[in-house]
Amino acid sequence: MNLVSALVQAILVAFGGLLLVGYLAKIRARAEGRRGAPVTQPLREVLKWWGRESVRSPEASVLSAIAPTLLLALSLVSAALVPLVRVPTSSGYSLDLVSVALLWITGSLLLALFAMDAGTAFGGMGASRALTLAALAEPALLVALGGLAVVAGSSDLSRVVVGELRHPAWVISPSHLLIAVALLVVVVTETGRMPVDNPSTHLELTMIHEAMVLETGGQDYALVSLAEATRLGFLFSLVTTVLFPWGVAQGGGLVALTGGLLTLVVKVGVVATVVGLFEVASAKIRLFRVPELLAGGVVSASLGVLVAVVSR
Repeated sequence: MNLVSALVQAILVAFGGLLLVGYLAKIRARAEGRRGAPVTQPLREVLKWWGRESVRSPEASVLSAIAPTLLLALSLVSAALVPLVRVPTSSGYSLDLVSVALLWITGSLLLALFAMDAGTAFGGMGASRALTLAALAEPALLVALGGLAVVAGSSDLSRVVVGELRHPAWVISPSHLLIAVALLVVVVTETGRMPVDNPSTHLELTMIHEAMVLETGGQDYALVSLAEATRLGFLFSLVTTVLFPWGVAQGGGLVALTGGLLTLVVKVGVVATVVGLFEVASAKIRLFRVPELLAGGVVSASLGVLVAVVSR
């Protein structure tokens, strides 16, 4: 059953991530008075690009050939080994908080190297901006995850989720709320959402994530798009599960697995709706003001850790 739940999570996060991208775009379109593309549009685009031959820069090395597959593999491993739908039994395995952060950092670095390997100005510009923001966002992520470990008394994600389910007061504690603010800042930054980045723009002076894949085409673009959607779905699911653990299955059986799956879809859908409406109501901030936002995330996470240590 542990293997089944891991496979279900990986498939759910991968294809659900594509639908999540389309859902966020749909919310933005409806809020702006437009009909917008269907929610399944990102999935259709991936299938379309998968049927075409990969196009690579003549300056690219072997890294450009293997990076899309590695990036997707990292995303799927992260999604499979984190208790999003069901907490594994004693014979199962789940990642700890440090491993999650390391896999995420590795994926960000791999994507930046892939962008720079094309040898174009857009790829280098997007990679440099993405790494700059990652260098500021990762400390907030690490401190926030460390705060969760302090509260739960363990860095194992399964124990963190089980601890929150057994002690509901943790979820509304001051330390947990401060950590939640830091995690939300990281989500907005790492996924390239407003107000840090505009995912629908193609202006060379503003785009960050979009610039890193401009020189990619064919199957490589399909893999990168699927990997990025998986990373988006994974981060939304992880933060939602950590902040709102209710509904995660603790027992075995198909019924418990189905219940956990449906609960995760509902929770992520609610969070995505809030994020989508916030994007419409907010404006993109200047690139040089983003460090101030991330510094606030680090401060919030640090205060959460301090409160957790003092209140133990």
